[in-house]
Amino acid sequence: MSERKVLNKYYPPDFDPAKIPKLKLPKDRQYVVRLMAPFNMRCKTCGEYIYKGKKFNARKETVQNQLYMGLPIFRFYIKCTRCLAEITFKTDPENTDYAVEHGATRNFQAEKLIEEEEKRIQQEREDEELNNPMKVLENRTRDSKMEMEVLENLQELKELNQRQAQVDFEGMLGQYRELEKREREREKEEDERETKDMLERALVKRLRDSDSENEEETDRHGTDVRSQKTSTSENPTDILTAEKATEMNRPVSVKKAKVETWEKSVGTLGTGNALGSLIVRKKSVVTGQIKTSATSISDPKTDNLSTPSAAVPNGSSSLSLLGAYSDSESNDSE
Repeated sequence: MSERKVLNKYYPPDFDPAKIPKLKLPKDRQYVVRLMAPFNMRCKTCGEYIYKGKKFNARKETVQNQLYMGLPIFRFYIKCTRCLAEITFKTDPENTDYAVEHGATRNFQAEKLIEEEEKRIQQEREDEELNNPMKVLENRTRDSKMEMEVLENLQELKELNQRQAQVDFEGMLGQYRELEKREREREKEEDERETKDMLERALVKRLRDSDSENEEETDRHGTDVRSQKTSTSENPTDILTAEKATEMNRPVSVKKAKVETWEKSVGTLGTGNALGSLIVRKKSVVTGQIKTSATSISDPKTDNLSTPSAAVPNGSSSLSLLGAYSDSESNDSE
């Protein structure tokens, strides 16, 4: 089987390479190559910025009559991405860089300017020392002095490093961790104390609310008990008397009120009193009727209520009525 990629070629026995015609091409011929912009540049025609690394299909040619230590110099032609203006630059093997020739300006590069400035200073110094031996001595003295300063600074740095080497970094880190731990514990305690205070305030508020509710309930119960006590302290028969009085539309305690006012002003008219001899009693029939009428009025259980004026005849005097009232009260008290 034949090889897919042929590495060896067949040369016939009568092959003569001198008989192969040579292609004559011009020395300044151009090739199309693919390259990237070697530096940042700006187009002079439209002001478009072309950054480093932008890819172009460039034309490459060899610069005629320019060599650097036997190395050829190449020129490249590219077009602006905006206005299609032609931009040319070439290699600079002396500085290991590229140099712009036409169509664009190279953007600012601080490193290159610093290198150029250092080269210029070095060249000026060499020119001065070439014909002035005193200048050479001054430069050497200045260089030696600068070297001593650099050594002193280096020694200080070494001493500082030694002092820092004696420091126990692990111990410092341990102290820092301990401080962090204490701080976390303190924060945790503060949080717990705050939560405890909040719970206590909530509990106190709840207890106050419950106490106020209990006070209200006790107030209500107290009023009910007092009302019950007052109702129980009254005479149970007063309720029946009040009901019957409301049915008969008659007052109940009028007689008692009258008797109390009379007793306060005059006193009771009984047998033992001095005023008892002033009253002359009538016949027993009349007094008996008055007594029965008085007892019928004073008895709250009787249904037929009657006034004493109905039982007394019309011819009786007011003094006899007073005596009847006093007798009825004394009989009731007996």
